[in-house]
Amino acid sequence: MSRMTKLLFPCLCVATLLLTGCALDEPTAPQRPTASTTTVTEVAPQAPRSIWPSDAPPILAASAILIDARTGRTLYQKNADQPRQVASTQKLLTALIVAEQDPLDEQVSIAREDTVVEPTKLGLRIGESYSRRQLMRAMMVKSANDCAAALARSHSGSTGAFAVEMDRLASRCGANSSHFVNPHGLPARQYSTARDMARVAFRAYRNPDLREAMAMRSYCFHYANGKLCFLDPTNRLLLRSPFFNGMKTGYTESAGKCLISSYSKGGRELILVQLGSHAPRIFDDAQRMVAWAEGR
Repeated sequence: MSRMTKLLFPCLCVATLLLTGCALDEPTAPQRPTASTTTVTEVAPQAPRSIWPSDAPPILAASAILIDARTGRTLYQKNADQPRQVASTQKLLTALIVAEQDPLDEQVSIAREDTVVEPTKLGLRIGESYSRRQLMRAMMVKSANDCAAALARSHSGSTGAFAVEMDRLASRCGANSSHFVNPHGLPARQYSTARDMARVAFRAYRNPDLREAMAMRSYCFHYANGKLCFLDPTNRLLLRSPFFNGMKTGYTESAGKCLISSYSKGGRELILVQLGSHAPRIFDDAQRMVAWAEGR
């Protein structure tokens, strides 16, 4: 080896190592699930009482989770695995069962057991007939419990049998920390978690009939006797911003104020679940959370 070669050889070795090191340190972009994915992909820590990440704005909800509606990736969580009642947000699961499994334009005859629920209802009468699409829209817009009861009974024959189907479909969504006993969310020995409800919402977000129903900013309900009733949405976010496009509200004394909301703007699609909050701050918190997520 010549004297010049001996001098150049160490330099070439160092350059080779530097180039190799740069190539190894460059991160590889992770593969993203397609839009048809129905399992929520989580990257957040799985601590049952965790708040993550630390730079997220504070919100009043006892439990919450924010996910990317296109990929299912967790963007924020607060006590997301804490079991609790979820009130009328579980009507989202009721509607999902009906939208996926039942002919929506088929007529449902109202039975006595459909009419005895309280407190929010449309006053449907025994023997009247309505399409499932009408009942689903009224349930999602105004949270009508008599509509939920009629949809459940017409699907499964009884509330108990429908609750079994609720648990079954929830499990297929990956929501395995939940148990439901009625279609409307009135107080009972039932529970879910923010993460489980996000999994249900992730699937519901992909159903076009359900998306249309929960995005309605008003709905004119036609009673069987010809009377018309204009329903305003319980989800005030639909009236606050054109970028909020669903999903479902809920409230009982035991569950507190609950809200599942979806948001789409500039290619960014989000689903936020808030459980055990306070009105009307729950809507303010939703707007604050999506603004934070957009800036990330």
